[in-house]
Amino acid sequence: MDSHVTASPSHSLTRWHRLELLVLLGLLQATAPISIDLYLPAMPEMERVFHVDAAAIQVTMVTFLAGFALGQLLYGPLTDRFGRKPPLYFCLGLFAVSSAACAIAPSVGMIAFLRLFQAIGACGGSVISRAIVRDIFPHEELRRVFSMLILVLGVSPVLAPLFGSYLLLWFGWKAAFITQGILGALLLAGLHFRLHESLPVVEQRALSWNSVISGYTRLLRDRTFLGASFVCGFGAAGAFAYISSAPFVFMSLYHVPTAEFGWLFGSVAAGMVAASQINGRMSHHIPLWKVLRVANLVQLVAAAWLMVSVLGGIGGMLGVYMGVFVYVAAQGFVFPNGSAIAMMRHADIAGTASALLGTNQFLIASATTAMLGFMSDPAIPMAAVILGCAVASNLLNYLTLGTKLETAPQSA
Repeated sequence: MDSHVTASPSHSLTRWHRLELLVLLGLLQATAPISIDLYLPAMPEMERVFHVDAAAIQVTMVTFLAGFALGQLLYGPLTDRFGRKPPLYFCLGLFAVSSAACAIAPSVGMIAFLRLFQAIGACGGSVISRAIVRDIFPHEELRRVFSMLILVLGVSPVLAPLFGSYLLLWFGWKAAFITQGILGALLLAGLHFRLHESLPVVEQRALSWNSVISGYTRLLRDRTFLGASFVCGFGAAGAFAYISSAPFVFMSLYHVPTAEFGWLFGSVAAGMVAASQINGRMSHHIPLWKVLRVANLVQLVAAAWLMVSVLGGIGGMLGVYMGVFVYVAAQGFVFPNGSAIAMMRHADIAGTASALLGTNQFLIASATTAMLGFMSDPAIPMAAVILGCAVASNLLNYLTLGTKLETAPQSA
């Protein structure tokens, strides 16, 4: 066997190469959460260093989410035309350079601007890794493979805030961005030496406005794709509302020490990782749409409890923690099942489908995150956004998804 991780069908990979492939794909997916989670503990410190309020610091999150959403539309058609590997070189290079540049930026405004480009780099890894999964694995394995990716993906929100807390204590807020730049460089090396192209030349689609418009038009006309992607999008938006607010809620409002915040934040992420692994081991006889519907209902209950806890002061910090823990853990079922439903019907335009799936999620997340800075108490807008996202995802689930829509064949 070649020393690279090959793009052969899944059944031809040895166990070691299969594991290596999944780890590398998981790390490509993890560039975005690491870009978010690693600097979370530094946000209150950046607020003091730059003499701005929390809302100004959260703009650096909004621009990242917006760039991550819009950049994916670019990578979808490019990766279907030129293959998976060439666009990865560009996006990882852009990610490494812009990450390092954030560390020497003179103002929050400049950091927010650079975060836009950092996100455009990071989103390539997310889009293309999902497309590689669809290239290699048959649709009956997608739920399990996406769940395994979440295991790798989920390590970042468990470890990154904890690591970021100690980077802040030892080296200051700039260290988080320098570390992200180093990660980008390491991933470039992994891409070059360990990954082969997964899209054969004969399957690469011509790049033209007509083909791009045709691909996106097909997806926008698919009720199941749209339903699944928006259900995933509102689920993710609620999680990002928590992520963006967590440093201010727990460190500023409840006075959780910097080092302990990393452990608290990591425990919430660990709940999502555990849920995703339970999801991956569930029987294939349980329909994806049923698992997704139950998970959405659990998120609604958790969001309602969070709002009651915040407004009524019930349980204090523990009450808030319980609400966000259950909501984020349920995302471990929402993301893999929603992604599988959306992607399984569009194998021939997997890059474009992956791009639009991610764009929908992060556009919703960026719009909702922009609503978080309108009150001095950070817990109330966080709870309100999470509850609104839970209501929206449940409504969309019931209106668009079901057994017939999930398995209906998709015409080209």
